[in-house]
Amino acid sequence: MTGENFAATGQLLGTVVAVQANFYRVNLDQEDGEMREIREMREQDPPHLPHPPLLLCTRRTRLKKIGQQVMVGDRVVVEEPDWAGGRGAIAEVLPRQSELDRPAIANVNQILLVFAVADPPLEPYQLSRFLIKAESTGLDVLLCLNKSDLISPTEQQQISDRLLGWGYQPIFISVKDGINTDQATKYLSNKITVIAGPSGVGKSSLINTLIDSLDLRVGEVSGKLARGRHTTRHIELFELPSGGLLADTPGFNQPDMDCIPEELIHYFPEARKRLAVASCRFSDCLHRDEPECVVRGNWERYEHYLEFLDAAIAHQTQLYQQADPESTMKLKSKSKGKGQSQYEPKLESKKYRRISRKTQLQDLQELYRDEE
Repeated sequence: MTGENFAATGQLLGTVVAVQANFYRVNLDQEDGEMREIREMREQDPPHLPHPPLLLCTRRTRLKKIGQQVMVGDRVVVEEPDWAGGRGAIAEVLPRQSELDRPAIANVNQILLVFAVADPPLEPYQLSRFLIKAESTGLDVLLCLNKSDLISPTEQQQISDRLLGWGYQPIFISVKDGINTDQATKYLSNKITVIAGPSGVGKSSLINTLIDSLDLRVGEVSGKLARGRHTTRHIELFELPSGGLLADTPGFNQPDMDCIPEELIHYFPEARKRLAVASCRFSDCLHRDEPECVVRGNWERYEHYLEFLDAAIAHQTQLYQQADPESTMKLKSKSKGKGQSQYEPKLESKKYRRISRKTQLQDLQELYRDEE
């Protein structure tokens, strides 16, 4: 059932903007059902009603019984609103247009990747990893490069040319000097956007600039590691003055390569361009050393692809081993703290364990009973 159908019946519609334990903050639409009356009441007595109404809701037991999860970004139907107490109950979740697992958010239209060109320095491998993760969602990807005031126009052009070869047209901004932030705003209007990127690149500062009413905590860059300190703690949707919602997500440094190995190549725009005009000899080609492969070649991120492919294969193998309890292999870390691992033979369960004294006594008691 669409939102228009619900609006026609006079029910309250809204968007979940935050999840806190078992409570959901819902931003109600202003013109649905009873909201027309609420708007008229607000005009008569503005101090007593928020604008727009924001209710703290619980989830109906029926939704819990059928396993219906309520996520940030969900379009929901709210019942029994308590305007004085600012409370309500979520009665139904409308069908989702899109859904992300990490971060857990629904109905997203695009992903805004924010990186810095300096302080911390731009790392091509890390940027490529974030881009692949963003491409795997199937959503539009917008690349925004902050702190452009710290580099020369020549360096900026070099970075732009390089990323164009990757298949991306970046937006160079400077939150500090207010350079091109209005250009970024145009891409966010009337859409739900997830902002992501490593810590310390200016995500929170950018959000504070886009939404004047916010005052998100901003962290400094660690001088020792040249990386940012994590500042965002939870997922929340913020309303943009120009329309649309922006989701700030908890910072992370290295997204997992949990995609299917055969699909990985399609997350590289430069590889998709090659596959659009030709095809490999084998339909299951992994583009490593297979004959007559149209992808393998001299494009810059091919080495990144090979590394990500190894990580994706290792992840798939690990999932297979976990799903197969009779497997004779296990994944074991080779060196503590270095992230290296390898597969080793798995010992038979309990075969090499010492029998406990309690079990030994029980066996002896059974033996005595049998002799009697």
